[in-house]
Amino acid sequence: MKHIFYVLLAAFVLTSCQQQKIGYIDNGTVINDYQAKKDIEAKFQTKEKAFAQKYDSIDKAFQLEVQKFQLAANKMSQSKAQERYQELGQQKQINDQQRQAEAQQLTQAFQNEIDTLIIEVKDFVKDYGKKNGYNFILGTSDGASSVLYGKDETDLTKTILEALNAEYKK
Repeated sequence: MKHIFYVLLAAFVLTSCQQQKIGYIDNGTVINDYQAKKDIEAKFQTKEKAFAQKYDSIDKAFQLEVQKFQLAANKMSQSKAQERYQELGQQKQINDQQRQAEAQQLTQAFQNEIDTLIIEVKDFVKDYGKKNGYNFILGTSDGASSVLYGKDETDLTKTILEALNAEYKK
């Protein structure tokens, strides 16, 4: 009876000490070097440039209007000049609010796409781990380092990045 207990204990110890397959990735490198993120950034840089051009032209048109008013103000009655000055102030305020709202929408749209991209990367890493028999794939970055040491052969950053980019090209 004692022998059976020791055999079972030894079998349990041996199976619990089984080597688990663990890897890690540098989250920052995977995300920043992922072609999909680069494409999103390029798309939004184009949108930001168009946004800046739009509001530069609005600002120039407004400045011309202000200059016209300043030239004509001497010929206007004081009440008419005051009324026009208030109109210009309101127009400036509306322009500024519109600019702020559009900038906020642009920022939110960019953040939504990046958040979606991060979820896609997490799902890809999860599937990669399952398909390749990993028990764990840890993530690390400069800001939040959860892997303080890992052998080079357990660093999956390059492998996963290449697989992600290959999948993205499809």
